[in-house]
Amino acid sequence: MSAASHDNSFIALIDDDGHSAYLLTRMLLGQGSPDVRHLGDAASGEAALLALLADAGGDWPDLVIVDLKSHSGANLEFLARNQALLRQKGVRIAVMAQISGLQAREALLAAGATAVFCRHAELDAYRHEAADIVSFWAQPQRPDAVGM
Repeated sequence: MSAASHDNSFIALIDDDGHSAYLLTRMLLGQGSPDVRHLGDAASGEAALLALLADAGGDWPDLVIVDLKSHSGANLEFLARNQALLRQKGVRIAVMAQISGLQAREALLAAGATAVFCRHAELDAYRHEAADIVSFWAQPQRPDAVGM
């Protein structure tokens, strides 16, 4: 079953810049994403995410997007603390980052990110990246379950 078929689908966004979170939310919704819930910065977002995942009867996000800018290692630190639980719960995690090379992207993937997307200053490039995120969200949650 794809995430797109869930009635209560949503994307959780953890972003330490309120303006950035607002822009990404608008861009994602404009590209056809489900509801986007900004959970706050690293600390409040992590607490809200853990509370969501602790509720076995509640709705979980189909995708968590992390876009932390407080310092260069903020996304990696968040992944280190949370990727095992997210993986265990079957929740994919995407990271928005200012990627300067393949090595930075590979480090995020090795730390547990399911996908890495780039921040762009240019509007059309940013819109294209948002469309790629929505396409990623729409992919089946568990490709290994196909045919079962």
